[in-house]
Amino acid sequence: MHQIIITQPGGPEVLQLTSADLPQPAPHQVLVRVQAAGVNRPDVLLRQGKYAGSGDVTGTVPGLEIAGTVEAVGAEVRRWHPGDAVCALLAEGGYAEYALVDDRHCLPVPLGWSMAEAATLPETVFTVWHNVFQRGQLQPGETLLVHGGSSGIGVTAIQLAAALGSPVFATAGSDEKCRACEKLGATRCFNYKTEDFEDELKGQGVDVVLDMIGGDYTPKNLRLLKEDGRLVFINAMQGPKAEFNALDVMRRRLTVTGSTLRPRSAEFKAALAAAVEQHVWPLLAAGRFRPVIYRRFPLAEAIAAHQLMESSAHIGKIVLEVGE
Repeated sequence: MHQIIITQPGGPEVLQLTSADLPQPAPHQVLVRVQAAGVNRPDVLLRQGKYAGSGDVTGTVPGLEIAGTVEAVGAEVRRWHPGDAVCALLAEGGYAEYALVDDRHCLPVPLGWSMAEAATLPETVFTVWHNVFQRGQLQPGETLLVHGGSSGIGVTAIQLAAALGSPVFATAGSDEKCRACEKLGATRCFNYKTEDFEDELKGQGVDVVLDMIGGDYTPKNLRLLKEDGRLVFINAMQGPKAEFNALDVMRRRLTVTGSTLRPRSAEFKAALAAAVEQHVWPLLAAGRFRPVIYRRFPLAEAIAAHQLMESSAHIGKIVLEVGE
């Protein structure tokens, strides 16, 4: 089979198309013939050797989410059978023609969704469900602020929160991106290059902030939170350090939290997959969430896909199309 490996930590050019033997599933695994793989910001961090706990990434096949058909199943797998259409969350290995997956981390491809569309779901939906709704405990009627609203995570958070009854505000880097966020359900999106989101929102505040920016956004986020508000970090693209008033956090009973998904245990991811299937899959079936694919690349053009990801020019998801 063909796969993309990281030849050494570095820029997009370190990605290389290579050949490998077909893997065989362990008792609790399924072998998926990959038809599409999502490209995500953590893939870039992994390629750079900067993803938390990644260690030496030389020879690693990136890719956290895939969609395809089950080719073979391990001896103890009961739910899935050869030919089943699934999308799945992986710790690595998605940029390949075949991938091994813990059978508990697979979900059925939603009815009417293409493989490319289904490949946009696992990493972003799992991340948003855990951070916004489990850690952030967003409730219907509470207000969410999403930074990076036009990213894969952002378009997912906006749609899920709006579908479940929460007003959503967002930030993005152009008027075009802001309008796209508003079409997806954001009440208002602020162009951070021309508007100060804190000034725009300080009169009303928000209940939950989903932040992938960090840096000087952190004190602004905290000042915007209502009493008992929650700030949830999933990245810190402007830097991990910031100053804020701890006494204010105490006085207003604020919660500062965050998480990374890739290092979590297989059991945690299995439980999260079950929660996502219970709460999110019905929204997909009802048409209350739609895929947003910005561009598709063949597997051999993974370098170009990563260059686009790093440019931040995209709105929504970038997908590698692997096979029919």
